[in-house]
Amino acid sequence: MESLVSRGDYIRYFKRSLLLVLVCVIVLVCTAQDYYSLLGVTKEASSREIRQAFKKLALKLHPDKNQNDPNAHENFLKINRAYEVLKDEDLRKKYDKYGEKGLEDQQQGGRYESWHFYRYDFGIYDDDPEIITLDRGEFDAAVNSGELWFVNFYSPRCSHCHDLAPTWREFAKEMDGVIRIGAVNCGDNRMLCRIKGINSYPSLYVFKTGMLPLTSHKLMQIVSLLGNFVNAIETSFASGVGWLITFCAERGDCLSYQTRFKLAGMLEGLVNVGWMDCGTQGELCDNLDISSSTTAYFPPGATINNKEKGGVLFLNSLDAREIYQEVMKHLPDFEIISAASLEDRLAHHRWLLFFQFGESDKSNIEEFKKLKFLLKDEHIQVGKFDCLSSPTICSKLYVYQPCLAVFKGKGTGDYEIHHGKKILYDIVAFAKESVNSHVITLGPQNFPDKEKEPWLVDFFAPWCPPCRALLPELRKASKHLYGQLKFGTLDCTVHEGLCNMHNIRAYPTTVVFNQSDVHEYEGHHSAEQILEFIEDLRNPSAVSLTPETFVELVQRRKREEIWMVDFYAPWCGPCQALMPEWKKMARMLNGLISVGSVDCQKYYSFCHQESVRGYPEIRLFPQKSNSAHQYFSYNGWHRDSYSLRAWALGYLPQVSVDLTPQSFTEKVLNGKDHWVIDFYAPWCGPCQNFAPEFEILARMVKGKVKAGKVDCQAYAQTCQTADIRAYPTVKFYPYQGTKVKSTFPTNRLVVINEKNEKHPGGSRKWPLFV
Repeated sequence: MESLVSRGDYIRYFKRSLLLVLVCVIVLVCTAQDYYSLLGVTKEASSREIRQAFKKLALKLHPDKNQNDPNAHENFLKINRAYEVLKDEDLRKKYDKYGEKGLEDQQQGGRYESWHFYRYDFGIYDDDPEIITLDRGEFDAAVNSGELWFVNFYSPRCSHCHDLAPTWREFAKEMDGVIRIGAVNCGDNRMLCRIKGINSYPSLYVFKTGMLPLTSHKLMQIVSLLGNFVNAIETSFASGVGWLITFCAERGDCLSYQTRFKLAGMLEGLVNVGWMDCGTQGELCDNLDISSSTTAYFPPGATINNKEKGGVLFLNSLDAREIYQEVMKHLPDFEIISAASLEDRLAHHRWLLFFQFGESDKSNIEEFKKLKFLLKDEHIQVGKFDCLSSPTICSKLYVYQPCLAVFKGKGTGDYEIHHGKKILYDIVAFAKESVNSHVITLGPQNFPDKEKEPWLVDFFAPWCPPCRALLPELRKASKHLYGQLKFGTLDCTVHEGLCNMHNIRAYPTTVVFNQSDVHEYEGHHSAEQILEFIEDLRNPSAVSLTPETFVELVQRRKREEIWMVDFYAPWCGPCQALMPEWKKMARMLNGLISVGSVDCQKYYSFCHQESVRGYPEIRLFPQKSNSAHQYFSYNGWHRDSYSLRAWALGYLPQVSVDLTPQSFTEKVLNGKDHWVIDFYAPWCGPCQNFAPEFEILARMVKGKVKAGKVDCQAYAQTCQTADIRAYPTVKFYPYQGTKVKSTFPTNRLVVINEKNEKHPGGSRKWPLFV
């Protein structure tokens, strides 16, 4: 018998259900704190903008300033957590893709500094436009651009750094346009400072491409024009370089040495800077009809004889910046490439092209005229192309707005569009990297589709900072894999349909297409990690297990085998974060422990049968187990490759021999074998960390050298006799009856002093210290 429900009851029931669903959705939305919204920034925000936003909130919301607010601590922890995530490129990528679930292994944000720190020590130079704060991802591009950089490496807790700050700001204003002034916060960029050898603060270094970092450097040369003035000028003209000359006479003001010095730096490579003393070179000044001090720019081809001054630009200002701007305006603009000649020009030379849409485009920033000089050594020509003259060409190149692109000398098919900052040093770094790499811009016409050759494709959005940070690393990786793997980038803001077809939901998403196989890259934004990922695809370090192969390889393993297995789900954020570390760990354990993984989304019933209740679930199946189902679960906090490796190595059976005083004397001191001995104490933390490493060594030298361990807490007298003064100490005892051969890799045993000392007791062997 069916139950009949009236139409009114049904509508009331439907409304109640809908209301319940809406309440659940509202709760979910309200409880999910968006990190960008918390800091009041957009997803396009740069590192500097994120720091500035966080500092503003920190000064307002800090518990030190809100002592009567019981929620002040919790509120501050939220914005601190948001900042810790968004300032880190790798964490930011995980957050953008998986939300907070992708960050469960990184629990930053629990500690914060005093209000005073954020007011006076945090982001010292963020509000100074003349000083460029360089992060890890920006540093190499900046100092390799060809421009001269003066960089201040500082620590926010360094009092001398704060003492220098006012002077550094004034210096930056004074040298603005002459050289680039940078700053690196070594508190936020410890690894960068360590790589650069910075061990004290503040440290001031000058950088220029092709020049070793120096603490001082002769920046520019100002030429005093003597002798044959006309020949000097015309020789320079022949190379296409003009002259800016200050004539110093008795009447009028002459440019000071400091102003001439600044102009020489600002115009380096574009214009020669010189000066002439009309008191000693009166005939030359009279010939040019110069009776009072003045400054003149002589462009290539200017007339300088017989008092004719056609083409010469006379400047009345004494200000370096004003003179620089006037000279830059008179420098020739970039060559405009016609549609008819474009293909031929791009097929025979490397080009950096500015794409514009009519003359109204403001792409002709005067500073960009330095590009010809800065890219000369890379043989890159610089020009312009007007898309209004041939919309079809720009459409084929996927150029729909003003931009610039590098063409690598192979026509219009091999090029890369610039998506970085439209500032000189970033463009120079992009151009140099791009012409020497093998990354191209993709679209529907050249997107890899069932090609025989494998491709790595980076799906990105130009507004996404982690995307822009990844691009230089892709270029580096492409040079190592040339001929083995092709590299391309796809702009999802232009090719939305193609990105949707490949189910791209976050940026950047990097995918390797190998015919019918598709592999998504989940590692860190570094060339080294990308290369490791590719190597793992070619030579997998971890076995993808099915229920059948799990039974065959793991449950029916040989008695001497050990297996580590990761039970995961592809949608699980922590699983995705673990995957690159898991593969790295597998390579580190190669030959010692077998490593596998099981996709629990694909084999859900099997994982349920194995009592897997959460993801990722890491299990170790030990050697010589009585039960095939016996395993140990990993419950450690850290899931990085080194922590996982150290945990796994603890289950390796011991190969080394535990020695007593009697066996040490009989086998080591009086025996006929080579021995390597680990002297340790059970309570010693470094000894515990070193123990699995020593077991690896024991396995490596097995059959050539015997390995032993001596407990110095239990056998103190033996260790004292062996002159052990710290734990752990490793010593090598060679048998003197045969020639000693070193069998130890230098990364395990760093130093071997090859000398023999007679044991005080008269025994035949005494150790070589390691």
